[in-house]
Amino acid sequence: MIEAADIREWRTHDVVDPGGHRIGTLEAVYVDTSTDEPAMATVQVGLPTRHRLVFVPLDGAVVGPGYVKVAYDKALVKKSPAIGTDDVLPAQDEEAVFHHYDIAYSPGAHGERQLARR
Repeated sequence: MIEAADIREWRTHDVVDPGGHRIGTLEAVYVDTSTDEPAMATVQVGLPTRHRLVFVPLDGAVVGPGYVKVAYDKALVKKSPAIGTDDVLPAQDEEAVFHHYDIAYSPGAHGERQLARR
């Protein structure tokens, strides 16, 4: 797992799947608002003229020199809900990201978001 103090250092590094296949470039890390621990990352994918950001959970992620290896297959990550490179994840779309990976979604007691960008 990526340590909270280190997350900014891994921005722009390659993100690879368990088989070592390159998925894209780490763009940002989202923390769980209830624990302040890294929970998801956005990965820049696509053609140079049509980039988008897809979400991938960081549970089970490991870091190496110049890469972050996630526990999810490249094909699954690329089908994840996406946002534009200048967009933010709308609150109403947050739950879909969790469901894509079969992860339980639990917003705060007063409806607060579960993810916050770092």
